Amino acid sequence: MLVKVRSVANVGLTSYGVDVEVDVAEQGFPGFNIVGLAGKAVEEARERVKTAINNSGLDFPPKKITVNLAPADLPKDGGAYDLPMAVGILAASGQVPENKSIFYGELSLDGSLRATKGVLLVGLYAKNGAVFVPVESANEAAVVDGVEVYPVRNLKELVDHLNGVKQVAQLHSLPVEQLIEDGNVEFDLSEVAGQEQAKRALTIAAAGGHNLLMWGPPGTGKTMLARAMPGILPRLSSGEALEVTRIYSVSGMLDAGESLLRRRPFRSPHHGISGAGMVGGGTNPMPGEVSLAHLGVLFLDEMAEFPRSVLEALRQPMEDGTVGIVRAAAHVEYPAAFTLLAAINPCPCGYLGHPRRECKCSDKMVRKYRARLSGPILDRIDLHVNVPAVETEKLGAEVQSGKGSKQIREQVVEARRTQESRFDTDGIFTNSQMHNKHVKKYCKLDGETERILRLAVEKFDLSARSYFRLIKVARTIADLEGAENIAIKHMAEALQYKQMS
Repeated sequence: MLVKVRSVANVGLTSYGVDVEVDVAEQGFPGFNIVGLAGKAVEEARERVKTAINNSGLDFPPKKITVNLAPADLPKDGGAYDLPMAVGILAASGQVPENKSIFYGELSLDGSLRATKGVLLVGLYAKNGAVFVPVESANEAAVVDGVEVYPVRNLKELVDHLNGVKQVAQLHSLPVEQLIEDGNVEFDLSEVAGQEQAKRALTIAAAGGHNLLMWGPPGTGKTMLARAMPGILPRLSSGEALEVTRIYSVSGMLDAGESLLRRRPFRSPHHGISGAGMVGGGTNPMPGEVSLAHLGVLFLDEMAEFPRSVLEALRQPMEDGTVGIVRAAAHVEYPAAFTLLAAINPCPCGYLGHPRRECKCSDKMVRKYRARLSGPILDRIDLHVNVPAVETEKLGAEVQSGKGSKQIREQVVEARRTQESRFDTDGIFTNSQMHNKHVKKYCKLDGETERILRLAVEKFDLSARSYFRLIKVARTIADLEGAENIAIKHMAEALQYKQMS
């Protein structure tokens, strides 16, 4: 008997329908064959499925079983096809009726279902249909409106449901807005002594999603400033939360029972990371740190210590907001619209220009150190700010008088609301994501402001990219002030944060 069971294959963040065709033949030697461009994990499903069926008190037919995963030219990998194959075998042997729902999940040898990555994408693919998924991953699909989600604990429970013995309770839809939370506050900006210019730059970066480079000697607060960033960022919107959660779902990085990523990502990889770890890769391409930081923050502490090849790989994601990974079997694209925060020392020893510590680096060492960051990478960073040493006697007073994260966050949230309204029909969220056509539409400059910008571009020989990025930063500064148009003072402040040499 031949039956078809519906399932889903996730390639990158794109889902494709898969028909699991199961034929249980009366003639031929007993066996269990899987065809249809199945990966190693799928081929191993033969033992998992057979043992799970037997250990669930069901009958595994001692006949010739052939499973075809169609379409045959689409790569399939992972354990998610265990459940549809088991259902297909049981249906083909007459133990359960056929069902047109989508089945997705990995089986344990005792017949229970394990948490399986990519369930959110299954829910998005199913739209108004019904899906049977592991109970530990069911909450991911439940955040999608209109989908009937049935959380299954084990194979026997599913068989009883399909046979009408005991129904599996449908999981009600989970409201995304009520699940989203504020970011973890590791440091409050009021705890950072002094550094008012750096705090202002951080506020602009948070408000417009701009990249920020902080340079200065060790111990001046660069890392604290970066770690304080989640405390001034606005909550994820519903659309943003679903977009980011897709990445974490397909990566298998959501905790069992979790429904979605509740806070903006803050990723801080070690400088020993590989290129594949940073931008993604592998035989079956998986997201890297740039995609895991999508719509959040990627913090590179001691940026100059990262391998040059890894830093150069950031060029395309920083410019396009996406990263493409090409393999012989597949070409996948992951979103990577992150805010880059970077911290570096002015020289190898860190004390060049320090008022009290002597720098022991030669000119050659300093040049070699700074050459680790190429011009194209620096040109893609909107804000450059010096974080100097703070005088000891000012530390206590500055900490007490500094503006806290709560007040700054209110400014940032208001500026983001302005941008959300502005880009309502453009498919972008922040000023930093604007393309040139958006800049021309939303960033009108008066004659005097345009003249100052052109003078700066000519005097410092800035690139065309820098020209547009300066306008974007000025737009964010104007939004923080609540100004409708970009004024001279907004452009003048934006120029203060641009690297001119």
